[in-house]
Amino acid sequence: MFGRIREDIKCVFERDPAARNSFEVLTTYPGVHAVLLHRISHAYWKVGLKWMARATSAFARWWTGIEIHPGATIGRRFFIDHGMGVVIGETAEIGDDVTLYHGVTLGGTTWQKGKRHPTLGNNVVVGAGAKVLGPIEIGEDARIGSNAVVVKSVPAGATVVGIPGRVVQAVIDTESEHHKRRKAFAEKIGFDAYGTSADMPDPVANAIDALLDHVHVMDSQMENMCQAIKHLGAELPDYKLPDLGPCEINIDKEREKPKSDAGTAD
Repeated sequence: MFGRIREDIKCVFERDPAARNSFEVLTTYPGVHAVLLHRISHAYWKVGLKWMARATSAFARWWTGIEIHPGATIGRRFFIDHGMGVVIGETAEIGDDVTLYHGVTLGGTTWQKGKRHPTLGNNVVVGAGAKVLGPIEIGEDARIGSNAVVVKSVPAGATVVGIPGRVVQAVIDTESEHHKRRKAFAEKIGFDAYGTSADMPDPVANAIDALLDHVHVMDSQMENMCQAIKHLGAELPDYKLPDLGPCEINIDKEREKPKSDAGTAD
């Protein structure tokens, strides 16, 4: 248990740049206090001391503003940043290295007994104010955006935003032939979605990706048509696709252009 406590404190330094030293984290971080008290209440719960478990949980809620049911299962290196208003239900299951921000609810959608709260895989991050409801599964490395309401399972590595939550960007397989073909064609015409990464849902980049796929198919069709026409005996000139890189202005030619007389003084 002491090993887990050390891990819970150490993980804070990896995810909160404001953390300065272990003493400060241990004495002033409500998220750490809530996790440590939950470790105790969960141990009571497992050995059948239900009232003691609930009393410890109630004290933690009063002390930290974070409510974690003692029946919830929480993995290693769990971090709640800021923490006020976080609610975690009885049958919730949380993997390792998960991060929750303030106002997050891992709640249920039914009054029936049994599994009714979500299961979060390893390395999941849930943004401030998000609600994850029902016996759904959130895959490993998934990201839940702030204030999202998620009521359906989320695949591993996906990013979810909105109400109701929707996947805006799943993990891109950079080794797939489709991705490599799109990237090669984008380089051919000079397109580069600079400043973005695979997990950033940029609607403009996504729209251009769709256009790239469409243009690639049209380019292939045109090439096939040209080959078919040549087989019929026609002679067609060969054109090289122009380089559409950054636009460059020839300064010397601009200087050689005659200036207009309009607007000049005599």
